Amino acid sequence: MTVTGTAAGRKFWGVLRLLPVLWCWVFPADFLIVEMEGKNQTVLLNGNVTISCKVPGSTPLNTDITGVIWYLKHQAHGTEHVVFEMYGNHQKAFRHGASVSLAGLEKGDFSLHLPGVQLRDAGEYRCKVVVTPEQAQETVFLNVLASPECTLFREQAKVKDDGNKYILCKARGFYPENIIIIWYTWTQENPQGQEISEGITTGPAIKNEDGTFNITSRLRLEHIVTTCQCVISHISLPTSCRLNFTQFQRGQDGG
Repeated sequence: MTVTGTAAGRKFWGVLRLLPVLWCWVFPADFLIVEMEGKNQTVLLNGNVTISCKVPGSTPLNTDITGVIWYLKHQAHGTEHVVFEMYGNHQKAFRHGASVSLAGLEKGDFSLHLPGVQLRDAGEYRCKVVVTPEQAQETVFLNVLASPECTLFREQAKVKDDGNKYILCKARGFYPENIIIIWYTWTQENPQGQEISEGITTGPAIKNEDGTFNITSRLRLEHIVTTCQCVISHISLPTSCRLNFTQFQRGQDGG
């Protein structure tokens, strides 16, 4: 169900639909064109984003006959609601902090600014522009990502019942859920390093209250001189997170 906003807003858009047919003859059907930068846009959790929506051309627009409504169709449940509306001297944000620049609107820039983006802000945004009597609209999908906080718990490596030592590699607060954790090792016999395939236990991703995820991978340590590396890869990271741990033989460094 689409919500059109306030009573004043419904009246405004209703008046536009009742304008004389003569206007449609004066302006060709493709007079108004809305342009957006691609079909997908990405922002990090808690970051700020501006979703572009522009009418090309340099002629200043008359704000008395110009309006815009921004809609959001949520990624999770697929319902659509109004995020922001502006026309004439009226403007209202239905999402805290949402805004469109009035100065930009005069230049044909209807871009929506959203501060402090949360996971619930993800979804399909629809920009509906009216320059009386024409109207046009386009959509863009906003993806919200959360980068993991990567930590290697060297000091928490502890002896288990089986007498082995373990080191923990944790990734906290990431979104979406898909994540890859790979362990590597370097030894005096193999200085080039190789991927570890045994002695690893990686638990399931645990969902936090804010919708992000945590995960822990545990590596069993051998009693040899070795350097281990935990490599965490996630769509939100421009490069993989790499954490090193060096273990020494017993008697060399308390190993």
